[in-house]
Amino acid sequence: MSQSSIGRRSFLKLAALGAGATAAFGNNETLRDATPEEIKNPFPNSVTKKTICSICSAGCGILAEVDEKSNTWLRQDMAVDHPISQGSHCCKGIDQIDLTKSKMRLKYPLKKVNGKWERISWETAVNEIGDKMMQIRKEDGPDSVEFLGSAKFSNEQSYYFRKFAAFWGSNNIDHVARI
Repeated sequence: MSQSSIGRRSFLKLAALGAGATAAFGNNETLRDATPEEIKNPFPNSVTKKTICSICSAGCGILAEVDEKSNTWLRQDMAVDHPISQGSHCCKGIDQIDLTKSKMRLKYPLKKVNGKWERISWETAVNEIGDKMMQIRKEDGPDSVEFLGSAKFSNEQSYYFRKFAAFWGSNNIDHVARI
């Protein structure tokens, strides 16, 4: 991975951060110039790993730069030699690192209780959702539910998802790309 390559979104974020830091701290001693070694190698413990974008099932290639010590995803670049993406990404794939590292990303199930979100276990979430679905099916019939597929599904996953809807008793199935 070239040390000088940077995505446009990352560039804009860094530019905004730099402008904000300059405005906040001015030219005092809080900020210092980077050393020549820091400029040459800003992440000395990093390694580049080939991986695949997880936004959809296309399987575009990503070169992820990861800090070996902290196992932190530092930055990414497109895999030019990848047979699927051939060095390009869609707008979602370009932003994959920001989606993964977002502080807004849910990492466990939440349930709203008395107007506040509370963490619940995966078992509780699956049981409550399943019970509610069975109640809806009993009261309103199987066609009262819409099954919405994902762009992340492979062919095989799509097949099983469609089978699940059929066993549920409904033909109400669609794909997220049409929404």
